[in-house]
Amino acid sequence: MGVFSRGFGDRRRESDPKLPPGQYLTEDFPVLSAGPTPRVDTADWSFTIVTEDGTKKSWSWADMMALPIDEIGTDIHCVTRWSKLGTHWRGVSLDHFFTDISTSDQYTMAHSYGGYTTNVPLEDLLGGKSWIAFEFEGAPLDPEHGGPARLLVPHLYFWKSAKWVNGITMHANDDPGFWEQNGYNLYGDPWKEQRYW
Repeated sequence: MGVFSRGFGDRRRESDPKLPPGQYLTEDFPVLSAGPTPRVDTADWSFTIVTEDGTKKSWSWADMMALPIDEIGTDIHCVTRWSKLGTHWRGVSLDHFFTDISTSDQYTMAHSYGGYTTNVPLEDLLGGKSWIAFEFEGAPLDPEHGGPARLLVPHLYFWKSAKWVNGITMHANDDPGFWEQNGYNLYGDPWKEQRYW
């Protein structure tokens, strides 16, 4: 019989009802990125929504800070199988950004500084389901974790919560983003273990 390290045992706690299937608890906040970490100053940061007819609406950092800010308590789940429970964030609901946006498209593509993209259905961004988050556990979001601001869509696997977010474009179809083009599931529901195609 093999000998297992204590750390290995700690990673097998699927009996917790807050954990989706196949996940393990972590106290850390692992850093996983598809490329180098962009360094974006809040003075240079902007967020733009582009509709199907090419209409653009943009917000500066100051514009975003003038919108209602939410305190968010949520669990997060990474496709690489770690979960972090009871995390605390501050951010602005996507509902506020979409208040004056007119669109008939049902899908979006989130864009990031550095070129990363991920697709998310519009209904998963609205209704208090997602935020542009800029603080984590009471401190400004570190660049390694997507600072100065990242998309936060906690009910989907965390690759959908695009780091260094700078915009959303509306799409008529559910076109795949970066990881989706490389074999990840188009939707990414952790409770259904929608990890890969």
